[in-house]
Amino acid sequence: MTGMMRRNRYLGLLLITLFLFSFQFSFVQAAHSKCIWTDVKKIVAVGDIHGDYDNFVTILIKTGIISKDLHWIAGSTHFVQTGDVMDRGPHAKKVFDLLIKLEKEAELANGKVHFLIGNHEEMNITGIALGQSNYVTPEQFVSFLPDRYKRKKERQFKESFEDSASDTDDLLRQYWYQLMRNDDKAQRKYIENFNKVYGEWILKHNVAIMINEIVFVHGGISKNFSTWELEDINERARYELSEIQQARLKGLQGLPSSLELKIAFQPNGPFWYRELARQDEEFFKSEVDLIMDNLKARAIVIAHTPKTGMTASAESMSRFDQRVWIIDTGISETYGGILSALIFKNGNFYIWSEPNEKNK
Repeated sequence: MTGMMRRNRYLGLLLITLFLFSFQFSFVQAAHSKCIWTDVKKIVAVGDIHGDYDNFVTILIKTGIISKDLHWIAGSTHFVQTGDVMDRGPHAKKVFDLLIKLEKEAELANGKVHFLIGNHEEMNITGIALGQSNYVTPEQFVSFLPDRYKRKKERQFKESFEDSASDTDDLLRQYWYQLMRNDDKAQRKYIENFNKVYGEWILKHNVAIMINEIVFVHGGISKNFSTWELEDINERARYELSEIQQARLKGLQGLPSSLELKIAFQPNGPFWYRELARQDEEFFKSEVDLIMDNLKARAIVIAHTPKTGMTASAESMSRFDQRVWIIDTGISETYGGILSALIFKNGNFYIWSEPNEKNK
């Protein structure tokens, strides 16, 4: 009996040790997730979606990424979406669901879907998007609420307006808007449920990646951050957002007292930096050269700063002798811009584009 007990205790300790090792290993893997790829034959990159699911699907179909029944058909292609799936438009949840599905299908075909975190994902994870006017739409707000809570509030609304002769759909939208803006409990439900379901998925992804010596990032890489390794940028950003996320899930406001922000909400950080899109090319050329040299990159692809009101072309979307590409062309109906994608194939950049049919 004593020998059996010793063996069982030994096996128990062994299992605990293996569990702790595997947990630590998985944590290290998540913290240092891969962010550099080489020898990729084809890359397709798309900028800010801002909740416009229909236009996003149109781009994916017409650039050969998915079939009309929404399945991956692009083989070994790497598809990059540079963040800002959320806010301004109604259907961010549907875009996330499609990206999650395509991630799995692409892996099976030796391809890759790269979703990058944008500043609007940052603001929703940390809970501050609800405090900004015209960011979170009522439709987006409702889509990320827990089902039980949503049904309860809709039942209360119907009981209050069941005899109304007014447009019930419009009244319901106004009702959700008021809850979104003024009801602390409703706001907490949104933040908590979004983070538990989609925030966790978002934080498994990168802020900046490099494919074939081309850097992809939402806002841009400033001179200061160009001296960082991409792995360190991604790890630090995930750490900061995770710390704030956990504080929100505990119902705490403000920043954790021990947290020093180096990337989140920083004007020169990769979520918010705009100078690559705005600075005079002649004046800023030496800075761009330094950034590229530090990154060991041939080009950098950014979004975040919309290029609207013009035809999407290599001339209008590139700067600094095609070393900087701006791929936010106002794809969302909210902006009324142009549907576009940047394609890299056979060593060259190409632009696919067409007018936004909804705004003709």
